[in-house]
Amino acid sequence: MLERCVRYVDLRPCTTAFIDTRTPGSEEKENFTIIGPGVAENPDQHVHIDIPHGFNIGAARQPPGCVNSQHSHETAEVFIVHAGRWAFTLGVDGRDGSVELAPGDTISIPVHVFRGFTNVGDASGFLFAVLGGNDPGRVTWAPYVFEQAKDHGLVLLSDGRLIDTTRNETIPAGATPMPPTMPDQAAQMRCMTTAELAECVVRERELEALEVFPFGDPNGVGEAPIIGAESAAEAIPAGKMSWPHGFHLRRLRIGPGSATPYYRRAEPEVLLMQAGRIEFDWADDRLEVAAGDVLTVPVDLPRRYRNPGDTDAIAYVVRGGDRPGGFLLDSVAQAVARPSTAKED
Repeated sequence: MLERCVRYVDLRPCTTAFIDTRTPGSEEKENFTIIGPGVAENPDQHVHIDIPHGFNIGAARQPPGCVNSQHSHETAEVFIVHAGRWAFTLGVDGRDGSVELAPGDTISIPVHVFRGFTNVGDASGFLFAVLGGNDPGRVTWAPYVFEQAKDHGLVLLSDGRLIDTTRNETIPAGATPMPPTMPDQAAQMRCMTTAELAECVVRERELEALEVFPFGDPNGVGEAPIIGAESAAEAIPAGKMSWPHGFHLRRLRIGPGSATPYYRRAEPEVLLMQAGRIEFDWADDRLEVAAGDVLTVPVDLPRRYRNPGDTDAIAYVVRGGDRPGGFLLDSVAQAVARPSTAKED
């Protein structure tokens, strides 16, 4: 299980993941691929967990004022703000629509829409990102990105690889540069207004009212739907962003000293830790995750989550598939569970 847990302190960034990472204003951004290959264009990008989940988990860390240039994706892209304040802008030049997000807020940007984001806070900011599919394809950059990159030694190839001429890298034999996105191609992208973008955002402050207690109210374990269809088996309604993503997303809150029962799920389950601490128990072993950590739990593994702290533990949980399959309580796991500690009692 330690191989399925990525600690925040162990994250390995790539600072030249994309064609815009030498452009002034964008050169300090860090890109992380946590689960799956992501969309990084640099073959040196480190992949922490190379296990297909049906979706990818990544992250971005940027200092104040740092910009991620306008681009679009072939699959769903969802951001959860872990730290900092972020402005998301839409359109080929970033002028179609915009929204600012704070910690705990979530945004889902549809495919074939140019988007960019900037850390507009006064400290380092960190975003979790979820991309649909095992292979989320390649990024399509706005035309201006190619123009700016030419002055800073980076060349994007047609096969998606990035060549850094400042490191004496050359275009391999038989390879060709990626043709820049042309204005007529950019014009075919979907345009969205600020009002339309607002329908793609769930604020952290909205989640308390959406919270449902799938294991019963007294145990203090609540899930709030954000993305995905209704789950009748869990009596949890559809999230605000219920259109297909290839995954669903909820916020998990565990009150101080509270725990889930042992249960199993038929979908991959990934915890993106937002705040507090969670003890993860399985069989006769245990590990603890804290803010910024990522944990992926195998399908059908009996597991239990417990909050050993004195404040709420918060995780954003990504599970596979558009339609949640629900949980199955595991009586065998309950029987072999380690004895309760004094604190649990």
